[in-house]
Amino acid sequence: MSALYNETVERFQNFVVPTYAPKQLFVRGEGARLWDDEGNEFLDFAAGISVCNLGHCNRRVTEAICEQAKKLVHISNLYMNELMPRLAEKLVKESFDGKVFFCNSGAEANEGMIKLARKFGNATGRNVIITMENSFHGRTLATLAATGRAKYRKGFEPDVPGFLQVPFNDIDAVRKAWTPQVCAVMLEMVQGEGGILPADPAYLKELRAFCDEKDILLLCDEVQCGMGRLGTRFAFQSFGVQPDVISMAKAIANGYPMGGFIVRRKYADILTVGNHASTFGGTPLACAAALAVQEAFDKDGVLENCRREGAYLMERLSEVGKKFPCVQGVRGRGLMIGVVLDQPAGPVQALALKRRLVTLTAGENVLRLLPPLVITRADSDAAVERIADALAEFCGK
Repeated sequence: MSALYNETVERFQNFVVPTYAPKQLFVRGEGARLWDDEGNEFLDFAAGISVCNLGHCNRRVTEAICEQAKKLVHISNLYMNELMPRLAEKLVKESFDGKVFFCNSGAEANEGMIKLARKFGNATGRNVIITMENSFHGRTLATLAATGRAKYRKGFEPDVPGFLQVPFNDIDAVRKAWTPQVCAVMLEMVQGEGGILPADPAYLKELRAFCDEKDILLLCDEVQCGMGRLGTRFAFQSFGVQPDVISMAKAIANGYPMGGFIVRRKYADILTVGNHASTFGGTPLACAAALAVQEAFDKDGVLENCRREGAYLMERLSEVGKKFPCVQGVRGRGLMIGVVLDQPAGPVQALALKRRLVTLTAGENVLRLLPPLVITRADSDAAVERIADALAEFCGK
């Protein structure tokens, strides 16, 4: 281990609250590559948990941040900056007619979406939100209560009231859970932390119709599955169902902290002056980075590459999986892919890292792959080879 690694570990242990247990030090990134403190090169198939969707140090984003940092970084939302409404207009034109609220993170975006739904419903005495089992919506108290995985809430009781979970992809469960107090249904179109579980398109269409019938909002958390990850700019566009509100974060500014939600124009004036705010929401610097991301989607073939490489990876990984009894299947959409195992995926993740491939886990038994959307065919082949080697060692072959 290098002196820098040892110094960093010591400082981390002494001065950082131990909510993470990192074991690797990276000092530089470019595209789909990372380098550690000793100069070793790694292939990154995690992208900062679906954050650096354009890869590390993307030229457009880097230049936009550097140029804007020379002009104006922050003023506060008591005043206007020219980039925030420009970004909002772009997002609306690429999604659905509405308005945008900007903030800093996925949890904050989901919190704002929940507040909007509550204000909408409370006007008629409704404030319960139906969410999905196995879902993940954030670490704040309200988004924890919305999350359908009890392990994340342990120790933080009492839960914020007003949420109830039902099985995912089960429209009958939603119908049975509905009461006159329900104001919204909230879900991820592909459950990320829960194990890379896509929604059934037929289920989503029935859910949309049910929400219309009951005059309740359909809220979609696109924090992880959005911003090109499924091969469309927004996740809902991969399923042909339009929500009332979608949340965004992670990849919206390719690593610069940013979040937000888009709400249909019909509901866009529910939150008014003084109802909600975010000190750092929509700063000129964040908006410059996010506009550069949108420009890359427009000009660099990112979405097409995602669809092409996602289909290729799914096919190759499915072929490889058939060779190992520990692999139960491969699932996902676009470049949001899960290799499903019959036991915890942590050891396979560690074996892949030993082979200089950065991956993630999800839902305990799923090896989660969220590579940059700009990966090449050579990157895909290299990743498959390293995963196959890791599985061979893991399965004892």
